[in-house]
Amino acid sequence: MWPFSSSKKSNKIADAASYISVKETTGEAEIEKMASKVEQIFHSSSREIVILCIGSDRSTGDSLGPLTGKILKEKNIPYPVYGSLKEPVHALNIKKVLKEIKETHHDPFIFCIDACLGDERQIGYILIREGSFIPGNAVNRGLPSVGDYHLKAIVNTLDPLSPVHSLNSTRLYMVIKLSEIIAEIIARVAANDQTSRGMIEKMNVP
Repeated sequence: MWPFSSSKKSNKIADAASYISVKETTGEAEIEKMASKVEQIFHSSSREIVILCIGSDRSTGDSLGPLTGKILKEKNIPYPVYGSLKEPVHALNIKKVLKEIKETHHDPFIFCIDACLGDERQIGYILIREGSFIPGNAVNRGLPSVGDYHLKAIVNTLDPLSPVHSLNSTRLYMVIKLSEIIAEIIARVAANDQTSRGMIEKMNVP
């Protein structure tokens, strides 16, 4: 969980990252647009894709990551998924999980998913950005930066005096809706990836 800048840059979200908004539309075209972007990102690297869903199931606003991880595991996508409602990845164990990922997967390409706080106009936005981020930044947790790319969903407004209150007062409906959309996007990418690999294997059969 980390804050989304409310500076002038946030008024030009499209210039900084690919995004969709559940407030405006979650139509087929919007979901496909985001899936296409994620597919390009995954195909840009030959490293093994690892999905890291960050957050705690003990806070409504921060449960977006674990809930998304749960849905992805149920969809049986071909990418390893770390972080779910059963086994969340949060401030207390993220260093241990990162160590496990690096020991289990050779030079993994880590795609992170986490919740975010912003201003009222930004609630419901799902954004993708290149590079790592610092989870827990909104609540001043001193955690390591993680990820090669990160996807964040703005679940509520940021109360600068009490960001924890913002997390705990987040609507569960919004978190579930965002999690379902994110999981659908990743699942579509995974399905296309499996189809492509299957076609390549058939072409290589003598």
